Amino acid sequence: MLRFGTDGVRGDADKDLTTPLVVALARAVARVLHPARVLVGRDTRASGPRIEAELAIGLQAEGVEPVLLGVLPTPAIAFVAATEGVPAAIVSASHNRWSDNGVKVIGADGRKLPDDAEVAIEAELEAELEGMSGRRAYTYGSFEASFEADGASADAYVAHLLSTLGGRRLDGLDVVLDCANGAGFDIGPRVLRDAGARVHVLHAAPDGRNINDGCGSTHPELLRRTVTERGAALGLALDGDGDRVIAVDERGELVDGDEIMTMTAIDMHARGALRNAAIAVTVMSNLGLHRAMRADDIRVIETPVGDRHVVAAMQTNDLVLGGEQSGHIVYSEYATTGDGLLTGLLVADLLRRTNRPLSALAAQMTRVPQVLVNVRVARRVDVAASVALDEAVRSIEEELGETGRVLVRASGTEPLVRVMIEADAQSVADAAAERLRSVVTSEFGSGEAT
Repeated sequence: MLRFGTDGVRGDADKDLTTPLVVALARAVARVLHPARVLVGRDTRASGPRIEAELAIGLQAEGVEPVLLGVLPTPAIAFVAATEGVPAAIVSASHNRWSDNGVKVIGADGRKLPDDAEVAIEAELEAELEGMSGRRAYTYGSFEASFEADGASADAYVAHLLSTLGGRRLDGLDVVLDCANGAGFDIGPRVLRDAGARVHVLHAAPDGRNINDGCGSTHPELLRRTVTERGAALGLALDGDGDRVIAVDERGELVDGDEIMTMTAIDMHARGALRNAAIAVTVMSNLGLHRAMRADDIRVIETPVGDRHVVAAMQTNDLVLGGEQSGHIVYSEYATTGDGLLTGLLVADLLRRTNRPLSALAAQMTRVPQVLVNVRVARRVDVAASVALDEAVRSIEEELGETGRVLVRASGTEPLVRVMIEADAQSVADAAAERLRSVVTSEFGSGEAT
């Protein structure tokens, strides 16, 4: 049985997100947060209407009014939550396959809940599940996949995104947008067109099962071809819930979150808009980003993997920009979470303001070859406890000096040890990664690399 964790619950929609668990989670949230209302929004998965209904039942059982927003991107739901001062439950499994789903709870400020609130919800959830035995079962009829959004919420979010342009427009800019058959399928093209762009849309026909299926930010192959075939200035690929984006330049080359943050930070710094002349990124961001920031006198604050840590560092250090290589980028003046549409809109605006192609803007960062290896181990492990692994890491770090980086960490969710090597030469990075894979295998078991 799944339990409420640091990012809600996520798993197989039928096997893991059972009716008792979803209803119990809603009741636990109501008991801990004591809200009068809770917003409920979702992406386009077939299981979404069922889970939405179960959350509503659980909330109502505790005297809380569920407000159903329908299909909206995660950042749109967060925007409405923060605007109205109401917590929200987001039904989505982000970039996962269609058969997975999840429930993420955010506070009335539009941000993830503090640790103590999550611990309290976890305790209430466990107590509620234990007390369910012997009660009548919750039963529902069948639910058809519906892709309607609450009109007022969608309109408010669109107006907010357009306001970030400061009155500027994208008239005549050719953009190809891949909506991943996800939550941004309708609102994404609408935002860009309302800003004046000429938009060619891919994968905007959700059927409940095609979300992220060979499309979106994890599969940008068709987007790359389409950008070059149409001679577009920019390609944008959202993920299933719309909180991240990967860009494609006019040559069909990928531009990831590190490159987007680099060009954005340099532009904001030049305009005096980069508060405290610093950005927050995770330990996975490429060494090329660090070098580019250093060359422009921009400080980089490094955090553990996860947008939660990025947002916390931004709040602590009063920053306006932070994010992840995956394209989950936070502009704190405009949003409480990563927002793929906002990021894409601001990238398009940067192209127009500078009159430079995306390839030239992305070239402000020189990517260092990066090798990522996931080594399956027999069980979850403490990598810091291995003397042999520590010695191997130190040896490689000494060999690389300032020309590379080493990161070894245990996965927080799977029996994996993740190895990341960066070096100026691809062959050096490959060799170092293989050395560490062998040590991890020797120390912890299995050794199957993924």
